[in-house]
Amino acid sequence: MKTIFTLILLLSVTTMTWGQSLAYKTLLKGVYDKNFPTVTPEDLSALERAVFLDTREKEEFEVSHLQDAIWVGYDSFSIESVKNLPKDQPVVVYCSIGARSQDIGKKLQEAGFDKVYNLYGGIFHWVNEGYPVFDQTSETQKVHAYSKSWGIWLNKGEKVYN
Repeated sequence: MKTIFTLILLLSVTTMTWGQSLAYKTLLKGVYDKNFPTVTPEDLSALERAVFLDTREKEEFEVSHLQDAIWVGYDSFSIESVKNLPKDQPVVVYCSIGARSQDIGKKLQEAGFDKVYNLYGGIFHWVNEGYPVFDQTSETQKVHAYSKSWGIWLNKGEKVYN
């Protein structure tokens, strides 16, 4: 019984200190390619001059996005949309949780970009950790939650579905 209590306490403290449930971490572990680099919001300060590419669909981006992010989309993504980016500049790709952005990140690597990182946990983790998002004019609390089933992972902000 003492061992079970200790395990529950440890899991609770881990979740409180990093803000994610064990279920969310498990989901991400199953989605991510372990050989594709990720970067957490806390680690971004180490990436000078990084450009952020939003790989969600346009309607998701228009609800909110990371400040100064460039929309490149997923279904409509084209390498042409990033032709003006230097291939040695750090690039951070993101989507809702990181699955779509990892796919786009791999395309960028295949095109010769050598410093591509997937934002760990995507915009959901970003918002859940208290980092700001923006619409076309200012900071907002709204986040496109993709779908009701995916929206369960967004714990902060105002969920938008359309």
